[in-house]
Amino acid sequence: MSNVGTMDYRNILVIKLRHIGDVLLATPVLRALRDAYPDARVTMLVNRGTETVLAHNPDITEVLCVEKGSWEAQVKFVRGLRRRAFDCVIDLTDGDRSAAISLATGAPVRVGFNAEHRWRGLLYSAVAKPRSTDQHRVDYDLCALRNLGLDPKPGTPALHVSQAEEQAVETWLQGAGLLSSREPLLLLQPGARYPMKVWPPERFAELADRLADRFACRILLGGDQREREIAEQIARNTRCAPKVVAGKFSLLQFASLVKRCALFVGNDGGAMHIAAAMGTPVLALFGPTYPRRWGPRGGPAQVIYKGLDCRACYHPSCLRGDDSCMRQISVDEVFGAAGRMLERAIARAKA
Repeated sequence: MSNVGTMDYRNILVIKLRHIGDVLLATPVLRALRDAYPDARVTMLVNRGTETVLAHNPDITEVLCVEKGSWEAQVKFVRGLRRRAFDCVIDLTDGDRSAAISLATGAPVRVGFNAEHRWRGLLYSAVAKPRSTDQHRVDYDLCALRNLGLDPKPGTPALHVSQAEEQAVETWLQGAGLLSSREPLLLLQPGARYPMKVWPPERFAELADRLADRFACRILLGGDQREREIAEQIARNTRCAPKVVAGKFSLLQFASLVKRCALFVGNDGGAMHIAAAMGTPVLALFGPTYPRRWGPRGGPAQVIYKGLDCRACYHPSCLRGDDSCMRQISVDEVFGAAGRMLERAIARAKA
């Protein structure tokens, strides 16, 4: 079955068993489904730890986290999915496990990707055929909906924050003396999930001082709790006394914070996608990943990328021996690009 037409689906399951940024990039699919089937029940299945991305999202009815415990617990979980009687499954994961879950739901319509041409293609009722593997991931995921007879338009990732999360950030800014300051806030994100994606910490420290000197901005150093040590290391090696906010906020509080910033500068990762989704100008530093597919989508953005094609191996460590794709990005070029983006942001704020 290559296309299942324009049926009126009432109970839809969307699966995305990846990381925070991946789940965020999948939200345009939810918007398109809600537009096409306004009365449908839309459930999303994700890995635990990524579900907060979907909090307050009006396009979904329920969020489930996949069971990764004992074999008995996993079987019980899948049986529970089957009892929900989904009539359509959209698997955006591009993985074998999610394909097996899709089949186990018993849904008559199961659409998924099979870029690797593996056996999992046999588990779907229709395999999505993206126009190109080099499409941005947002557009790639939307391609799956063509198998439902839909013609989805390009979308922007959506992240929704509550008034309580906004208030928590405002209270912190007030206490830190940053709420009424006329100095623009700039957030640097020095960490990343994989070490090969990380721009050298000493360069972030130099960049922080140069930007603070030139623009009289207040620097924040972001990240999660695991990245707090590198943020504190960078802070110790600066003159501008940046505020370390790594590990201080929840995901949606971080989104509220970065929304207030004039600029985000950081490595490819979930925080970059959050900043872009909130409309904050983003300067993204890319090394082994391909920005045409994984670049920021949302607000104003610029990418610095040296074009070394590491996609063929994408090893846990750099086979060139020195993580050269990131080290080829100089402080001068990041400072220049950040300065131009800050000037535009400051001009917009004064207009």
